[in-house]
Amino acid sequence: MPVQALSEIVRDYFRLFVNRRAYTVQATRPDPESGRHYYYRPTAKGTGQPLELTHETLRRHLEGQITIGLYAINPSTQCCKWVAIDADYKDAVEDLLKLNYYLGRDGVSAALEKSRRGGHLWVFFDTPQAARSCRVYVYDLALRLGVPVKGNGLREGIEIFPKHDELRRGEFGNAIRGPLGVHRGANRRYWFYGADYDLEKQMAYLRQLPKISSSQLQALIAGKAVAPQLAARTAPGDRVRKNSGNGGRHEFRILEHITTKLRKVGRNYVTQCPSCAEAGRDRSGDNLAVSIEEPQKYICWAGCTREMIRSALGCPVAATRSA
Repeated sequence: MPVQALSEIVRDYFRLFVNRRAYTVQATRPDPESGRHYYYRPTAKGTGQPLELTHETLRRHLEGQITIGLYAINPSTQCCKWVAIDADYKDAVEDLLKLNYYLGRDGVSAALEKSRRGGHLWVFFDTPQAARSCRVYVYDLALRLGVPVKGNGLREGIEIFPKHDELRRGEFGNAIRGPLGVHRGANRRYWFYGADYDLEKQMAYLRQLPKISSSQLQALIAGKAVAPQLAARTAPGDRVRKNSGNGGRHEFRILEHITTKLRKVGRNYVTQCPSCAEAGRDRSGDNLAVSIEEPQKYICWAGCTREMIRSALGCPVAATRSA
């Protein structure tokens, strides 16, 4: 492909998909235990500082040299450019087609992308919109249609990106594979259904796809109650501790981020460890224990560290600075 044409594709891709400069990279080699190609945050050699997403990174992604993961929410605005609905279970494509049909009835145009085990449905905005508003709309639609949403006791169902209403300082949320790259595990590129399998034609299709306006989104969610799945994790004020002595300091609360089913065992909640799950382990869903009385205390019986657990939840532990 001519350099000029690829440069234009990269610029269009950046405008459409990139909402913050943090990103992840899919490993080229599979995990020896699970056989999966996991994602990691790349760092600069020598300094260990996280790298920022650049046009050169996107070019390498589109040329198939690397595969990146994108974050939906920009923490400085708590807004996102897009919503992606990920489905990779039995009957996943059927559910995505159902969602796509009813999105169309709401006047929303979506792009359906193939994936290894199902697909991703992408909805774009003409200007970045509050993550909470985007999630309220998609959750409400899924619940009305009876489409399962993963978490809250359900092991299978759609996953909605962004997965949070907002991010605190130092948080990243959850990344999703950037479209039009080469999946390292499958060793193939997954295309959108709306255009020929060619980068230029794919991007031309995405450019002309109608984008949702702020007024349109607000009309779609007017009068809609926040879904219980959202309210349980984002109740106002829950994230600030009230006890004296910490000055109202923000504190990580793991139960706000756990989406798998909790069971009470003695003095603890027991559930699947998110770090183990990423590595394809803990299928019985009982490696993580969280104290009921002091939920800031938690442990993985398989040996995952606090840093590993927090990273798997999309809320890495902030680095401390020496005085």
